[in-house]
Amino acid sequence: MLSDAQQLERRAAIVRLLRGGRVGRQAELVRLLKRAGHAVTQSSVSRDLRDLGVLKASGRYVLPGEEVSRANGDFGSLAQFVRGLRSAGPSLTVLRTTIGAAQSVAVAIDRAQWPEVAGTLSGDDTIFIATAGAREQGELLGRLRTLFGV
Repeated sequence: MLSDAQQLERRAAIVRLLRGGRVGRQAELVRLLKRAGHAVTQSSVSRDLRDLGVLKASGRYVLPGEEVSRANGDFGSLAQFVRGLRSAGPSLTVLRTTIGAAQSVAVAIDRAQWPEVAGTLSGDDTIFIATAGAREQGELLGRLRTLFGV
């Protein structure tokens, strides 16, 4: 089992690699990390990518904005992946994304810890966002429209 420091070091290496070049496959990222001296498996890289909020666009991995985890963070880097927004009843909101981007957008929403959000569930291109009621849903819809321009 890796220590927290080793995991943080590996994740920092992933960020450097993604910023420094075009990485399009997990196997390629595993190879580059091993070459840099990190003990990794494809499953650990997959977890790291998910936890870092990395998404795939145009055949390569893309880092989210640096401030995504703040409550009113800069979601601008994720806005390009959002395609639609609609309510489904008084406490469920459906956010549509490009294929493969839903999980990264949902992670950003979860990390923001907005008080109106009870939880998210994401698929490949769709996110269901639960709120406690219609009032909270209205607040969420306003926030998402502002952030993503949908």
